[in-house]
Amino acid sequence: MPHRPLIALWSCHASLICLFVSLILQSTLAFAVPMQNDPNGFEGIPWSATFSEADTFVKVEDTGRSQTYELKAGAPTLGTATVDSMRFVTFEGKFARVTVRYQGKATHDQILAYLQSLYGPLDRTPGQIASGPVKVFSWTGLETDVTLRYETSTDRGIIFFESQELRRKLTDSKPATVF
Repeated sequence: MPHRPLIALWSCHASLICLFVSLILQSTLAFAVPMQNDPNGFEGIPWSATFSEADTFVKVEDTGRSQTYELKAGAPTLGTATVDSMRFVTFEGKFARVTVRYQGKATHDQILAYLQSLYGPLDRTPGQIASGPVKVFSWTGLETDVTLRYETSTDRGIIFFESQELRRKLTDSKPATVF
């Protein structure tokens, strides 16, 4: 029976380590902020709008139920910030999501200020936004979700502007997994 105290001590240390790791992982996330002004779309394009190749957009990917478009003209911008890419995704022909990629701390700060001016300020209460290698900021409206993910180590960010209704349809349309 001399090994019992060692097992109890190891068990206690393992529990503390698991708690510490889970706290670190959670500290990189920010909680969703209620959106003040839900645009029910992106930059004047309403969710569920029909997309086609035209003067403004060119199709870059077609996977059957989902198509991806990019802007034809010039470098894409979000507010006044120039971004690396901006992709518009349709699901079953209806506008559902925009994915924006960018890099650089100055661009990140500019975009974050722009999003807060549109959707409302972030909750700066201690514990709501923590420092870490990955920061996630989120605004949730009745029709729209905006999620920004920024990696501080690479100075790269990605933003998802999504229709809640079409995201639910996409999730509901996936076949059930049978084990």
